[in-house]
Amino acid sequence: MLDSLLSPSLPVVTGTPERPDSAVLYTPSLTQYIRRRTSTVTIGDVPMGSDYPIRVQSMTTVDTMDTKGSVEQAIRMIEAGCEYVRITAPSVKEAQNLENIRKELRVQGYTTPLVADIHFTPNAAELAARIVEKVRINPGNYADRKRFEFIDYTDDAYAAELERIRAKFLPLIRICKEYGTAMRIGTNHGSLSDRILSRYGDTPVGMVESALEFLRICEAENYYNITLSMKSSNPQVMVQAYRLLVQRLDEEGLKPYPLHLGVTEAGEAEDGRIKSALGIGTLLEDGIGDTVRVSLTEEPEREAPVARALIDRYTNRAASSTPIPAITKYPVNPFQYSRRITHEVVNFGGQNVPRVIADFSQIPVADVNVLHPIGHFYLPEPDKWRMNDLGADYIYTGSTPAQFMLPNGLKQILNYAAWQTLSDQVNTFPVLTTEEYMSARAGQVPVQARLNFVRTSLAELSDAFMNTVKNDTTVVLLVSTENAHAMPELRRLVVELMNRDITTPVVVLRNYPDIPEEDLPLYASTDVGGLLIDGLGDGVMLSSASPSVDELKRLNSLSFGILQAARTRITKTEYISCPSCGRTLFDLQETTARIRQRTDHLKGVKIGIMGCIVNGPGEMADADYGYVGIGRDKIALYRGQQVIKKSVPADRAVDELIELIREDSRWLEPSLETV
Repeated sequence: MLDSLLSPSLPVVTGTPERPDSAVLYTPSLTQYIRRRTSTVTIGDVPMGSDYPIRVQSMTTVDTMDTKGSVEQAIRMIEAGCEYVRITAPSVKEAQNLENIRKELRVQGYTTPLVADIHFTPNAAELAARIVEKVRINPGNYADRKRFEFIDYTDDAYAAELERIRAKFLPLIRICKEYGTAMRIGTNHGSLSDRILSRYGDTPVGMVESALEFLRICEAENYYNITLSMKSSNPQVMVQAYRLLVQRLDEEGLKPYPLHLGVTEAGEAEDGRIKSALGIGTLLEDGIGDTVRVSLTEEPEREAPVARALIDRYTNRAASSTPIPAITKYPVNPFQYSRRITHEVVNFGGQNVPRVIADFSQIPVADVNVLHPIGHFYLPEPDKWRMNDLGADYIYTGSTPAQFMLPNGLKQILNYAAWQTLSDQVNTFPVLTTEEYMSARAGQVPVQARLNFVRTSLAELSDAFMNTVKNDTTVVLLVSTENAHAMPELRRLVVELMNRDITTPVVVLRNYPDIPEEDLPLYASTDVGGLLIDGLGDGVMLSSASPSVDELKRLNSLSFGILQAARTRITKTEYISCPSCGRTLFDLQETTARIRQRTDHLKGVKIGIMGCIVNGPGEMADADYGYVGIGRDKIALYRGQQVIKKSVPADRAVDELIELIREDSRWLEPSLETV
């Protein structure tokens, strides 16, 4: 039935993966769930690749020289679901102690493979490769020291640089071959070398080339026991880089290596989970990814369940989803963000930020206080409404109108039948079913003069409906799906509009009636964020199975959090905080909480909180300010990537950070509007 409703050039899926066009090689299918085929990497007795389940991993935060503490934490991680345990080895002494940690774990009956995390120190990597099952290197700093210098390389000078890298890298490759040790070549957006930045810029292209330089050396030595990663604290950049990496591997005829997925420095609590799910989930939807690490500023054993929840969503995805018509013409550039072109309808589409609609259809809007959870506050004195940065734009009240006058910054949406009974149809807006809309237009029945919401789905996109919508400048579509493969079906719907040159704004409507509470932010961030990251979507409306005032607050915050993580609507402070490791020089969780308490009202300000110099300043990427540990109880403060204050005592560092923000005239005192 779907095929008869959609354009004949876009056939229904028949079980064979489509290749939309030569520009989209990063996924076997844009509409089916098909896991990308990869080679197998041997990592102890837990192999990785498409012939095996997607693996879960995390990283210890205890000092690597603390053998007992490292072993105890590793056991907690393993029992929480980690299939690989990564441990930092910043110098030779830590690399040597990996042997003690490994031996003690084996004595206690734990055979989980260990991964040594290496930055800057090839000699530590070469030692660790003889001890543990896998070594992670960062191509941005394995053979380079970052000076933030632009160098105009000639081709010969660049080739000489590659030869220098080859000489430093070959010993590790040969040791890994001899000992059967796996390797991850792990690019980080924030720590690209000056060489890469000078030639390719701070881009996904530069990230991919950084890894390929090292990968080509490995292949020349016939060493293939390799995984790859493209991490960034910006999910948009991260997704684009992984897609481009897959495409480049294919184009160059390189092996289809397994991919390690992660959004680095995602942060803490729900914001960290939203950001992680948006990046990781978007790739998993298209069958990309063979191991997942969720980087939260929390205890590492708390990361594994989040990774497992993301992965488990795809265990039976192919069998549980409804077939979606294939895409053979894909009008989206998956490697570079560009927002879909839409026309403006009131404050939807065009150049407007995506809007948030709060679902009050199951909760009576009978008292002004019911709007507090969605950011609107009535103040009896001075008899005014105030709105904070998370103030919803619209409320949907179903068939029951609000019982009081709403604030000017909030508009009401009702079901069409209820809207028709109102005396004031100018300041409220109807939502029509597809059938109601077509009947109203055919019968010349009155609808709202400026804005009409039409709820529709992929199956309802008939030629007649799309032709009518195309010529109606008052419509905003509320698009939904019941398909388990939700994001690709909604993407398919928007692609159909784009291929027919329909510029009607689209609001993504997702309802989650039967999922665990802790999974809601992960699923919503994937389904909605996966569209936003490609510029598809002009608003969001989330619903769940338990309508309540508390749930309204949670869904509203989640909606704005997804928009923020996708970088499509900035409404709050953004924290780029590393998840901690054995290199960390202060309590990251406590410090992050303290900084957040003082600064979380600074809309649009990005603050990087890094435990050591390895993760700063480079890893802070696009942060406005940085708080970086440089020694015990010593902090360096950055403006962008420039150090401004060195060796600030930790007990004064937050105050000094705030003073730095004041100097730039970006400080605001907390007020009611920012609560």
